[in-house]
Amino acid sequence: MGQKTARPAGIDRNGVLILIRGALLALDQANKTGNYTVLRDLGSPNFQANSAAGLGDIFANQRKQALDFGAVAVLEPQLTLLPQIEPNGMLHMAGFFPSVPLQVNFELMFEPTDRQWKIYGVSVNLTSGGPQAPDTPVAEQPNPADAGPPPEGPSMAVQPKKETKPVKP
Repeated sequence: MGQKTARPAGIDRNGVLILIRGALLALDQANKTGNYTVLRDLGSPNFQANSAAGLGDIFANQRKQALDFGAVAVLEPQLTLLPQIEPNGMLHMAGFFPSVPLQVNFELMFEPTDRQWKIYGVSVNLTSGGPQAPDTPVAEQPNPADAGPPPEGPSMAVQPKKETKPVKP
């Protein structure tokens, strides 16, 4: 009796800001230090199927380009996909930080774990100009078989060690 379509998430603006900033600043710090352990540990058990070294490989291009997402700490994000609960129970949102000269674009998915939203998938890129969907890179597990891919899905995925279904809160 699961829902087949996404529904709005019952989460307030402060909760959304905490999730977005926490995930993106963790990625920014991981890229700056080359240490992805904290980013991995902030994730859901499915996200933690990635090793810290594996996450380092996924985000190597961002690290080599010395991309700086620090603007997310102070700028107000503009959401292009309002927080919604996907049919598989994941919290999904996307948007951008209107920074200059480069805009920080993001797409995030969180999995309910121990009554908290934990990082499940993260995609971030920098572009100039108007808003557009993020396209590289991502560390995300595939959705369970009974759910379709998220809209505007990220372009690169990391496979889990074993197929697991998210636990509903």
